[in-house]
Amino acid sequence: MVKGASSSLYGSEALGGVVNIITETPKEGLDAEVNYRQSSFNTSDLSTSLSHKKEKLSVGGFLNRFSSDGYNLGTNPAINTVEPFENYTLSAKIGYELSDKTNAKVSLRYFTQNQDFVASEALRGESDINEWNGLLLFNHEFSSKWQSTFEFYTTRYKTNEFLDDDTGNRFSDNFFNQLMIRPEARSTFKLNDNNEFIGGIGLTHETLDRTNFSTTPVFNAPYIYAQWDAHLNDQLNLIVGARYDSHNEYQSQLSPKAALRYEVNNKLAIKGSVGYGFKAPDFRQLYFDFNNTTVGYTVLGYNVVEEAIANLQNQGQITNILVPVSQFDSELKPESSVSFNLGFDYDLSSFIKLKVNAFRNNINNLIDTQIIANKTNGQNVFSYFNISEVYTQGLEFNASWKPNNELSISGGYQLLYAKDKEAEAAFRNGEVFARQSPTSPAFQLFENDYFGLLNRSRHMANFKVFYNLPQWKLSTNLRVVYRSKFGLFDSNGNGYLDNFDTFVEGNAVVNLAFNKTLFNNYKLGIGADNLFNFTDAPNIPNVPGRIIYVTLNFQL
Repeated sequence: MVKGASSSLYGSEALGGVVNIITETPKEGLDAEVNYRQSSFNTSDLSTSLSHKKEKLSVGGFLNRFSSDGYNLGTNPAINTVEPFENYTLSAKIGYELSDKTNAKVSLRYFTQNQDFVASEALRGESDINEWNGLLLFNHEFSSKWQSTFEFYTTRYKTNEFLDDDTGNRFSDNFFNQLMIRPEARSTFKLNDNNEFIGGIGLTHETLDRTNFSTTPVFNAPYIYAQWDAHLNDQLNLIVGARYDSHNEYQSQLSPKAALRYEVNNKLAIKGSVGYGFKAPDFRQLYFDFNNTTVGYTVLGYNVVEEAIANLQNQGQITNILVPVSQFDSELKPESSVSFNLGFDYDLSSFIKLKVNAFRNNINNLIDTQIIANKTNGQNVFSYFNISEVYTQGLEFNASWKPNNELSISGGYQLLYAKDKEAEAAFRNGEVFARQSPTSPAFQLFENDYFGLLNRSRHMANFKVFYNLPQWKLSTNLRVVYRSKFGLFDSNGNGYLDNFDTFVEGNAVVNLAFNKTLFNNYKLGIGADNLFNFTDAPNIPNVPGRIIYVTLNFQL
């Protein structure tokens, strides 16, 4: 993972960092695998994968079916927290070595889900999601120092949703259709063992068609970037880069970044980075009007809040408006940030490793999410908004201990302060007041009453244990994730998150699993997610409680 603002290479999507996921390359010959998992709420997950590689050609495919009877954490038996659903995912990959120096790859993925749902006691409907994406990639090595890659990526996301009243008449009909196309060409030049240059140019083109739009919004964003990766000596590694993004709707942006890593000795390395990043609002943040029928919540783009809230009120789906729609009259602005990271990696021994990182991000016009209304099914309506001046700062600590091949223990902790500078000033100046109830008298709040930004926990931690017993062909793993309390919404209406607002209390989720290999090719597993049955029905609807499951894996 690359920490900090990484827009110099990856653009708007990399404001907080980058996680690099490398998919598995097919092995020589035939490889097949089948996985099945059956768990609580009659949740069924069946997938199969098949790959084959022979000489220059490799092919692979994946098919998944996922379904559930849903569950209800609320008090209204007519409206479930999650309605029954069924979805399918299909993907395929083909790779071919055109020559010793040239190869090509094509990958395709398709996802579809259809679900009946209940919006209120008088309205029932159906939701249909279809999404596909494709990638075409060519890679050519001109010499041992110079290679180039061309990628063409495209994706389409479509939703269709309708509601009928209790007489069978059509009450509403909505659709959302987004297309994105991104061609990119990049080259890598390795001057010598100590200096490598990478540069690229590309274009992001997006179009949108949705209900009640007389025009089709179009975003065109060409970009160019370059980076120098230098090993100045055996101990010092310097990375310097910059990226320039143009946009037909927003101001152009230059995003530079520099990172340094210094190996003090073979056990200790010090690293730091500074960079500027930005994020332009995307189509979903601006125009989305989506009801997640799997869980029951609604997400609204900034530009459609007024119309969509009125429609939900007419459908009887809203119980409480938390943020007046008048606050969405202006434009949603791009966000930008300057980030700083400083840390070290320390290997106490060959099996004990420590990592510490301190960070600070100064953000202008943060694009954040907020609950703006409550729904009759116990879920919420979310939308996006800007916070003009924000900082996030804190400390991250990770440690791992692996004394042998059988046992591995690791853990991590994050301390986070995420606050609005204008809010801090208002509390410091004695300008903020609150009420315990709508009829109680107002009282003044002080600086230590300001909690920070919504949905941010001050403390987060994880703990993982993996243990193998090869003589029994048995493995077990324990995972614990802790999150301290975080603010859900401004319940007292003063415009800030203070200690008298609505919070989700701190909680820990414990997962435990056992896996046993049978006859070399089969693996049987049993486990429990959320072992101690943590639930918070009104605030965390996607946590249904304890889930007991059984898995079966077959590998050819």
